[in-house]
Parts: sequence; C-alpha cells; structure tokens
Amino acid sequence: MKRAETIKDQKLFNNIIKNGNYIKNPYFVLYSSKKNEPEINFGIAISNKVGKAHIRNKLKRQVRSIIDKNRNLFKNSNNYIIMIRRSCSEAKYSELEQALIDLLNK
Repeated sequence: MKRAETIKDQKLFNNIIKNGNYIKNPYFVLYSSKKNEPEINFGIAISNKVGKAHIRNKLKRQVRSIIDKNRNLFKNSNNYIIMIRRSCSEAKYSELEQALIDLLNK
C-alpha cells in the first residue's frame, strides 16, 4: 500500500465512519464510501485495547499485506476504513486474510 493511498485527514476519516456503509465480522469492521476520483484510498484503525504497540503494528502490517495481495477485490473510486477488532490478536494470518476477503465479497 502506497503512502498516497492512505487516509490521514481526521475529518475525512470520521466522515467515512459516520456516513459510509459498513459490514462487519468477528475480526474486522469495513466502512466504505464513494468518491469522485478514480483511485482507492484506505485507512486502518485499531484500538489501544487490542494490545501493546508491537502487536498493533504487527496487525496493521498484516492488513496492509492482505490489501496489497487482494487489490483487485476493492472497487475503484471508493474510500475504505478497516477497523481491526480485538479478536484479531489471537488469529492466524490465513484466518485474517480469509475474513477480509469474505467481507469484500459481500
């Protein structure tokens, strides 16, 4: 995932969460909203309650890797916010990948 594809603006981040559509499963909550530009933007959110910093960073790296591998499943001209839930800390990478792919296929 390139740096230009990330959502850093807090107002935009909160706007997507408040006004966007969402789908959830035990591992993730996926928010999405349409936009006028043709590229895809991503934001990853994780709570401090999930674990210490090295655990949260590991989970964010794994989610970024899943996004890069499955880029064709994301629709163009959308913003996505992926919220990582607490149950992800005990899950294996393959379980996380399958859970995120299932969310995208809904």
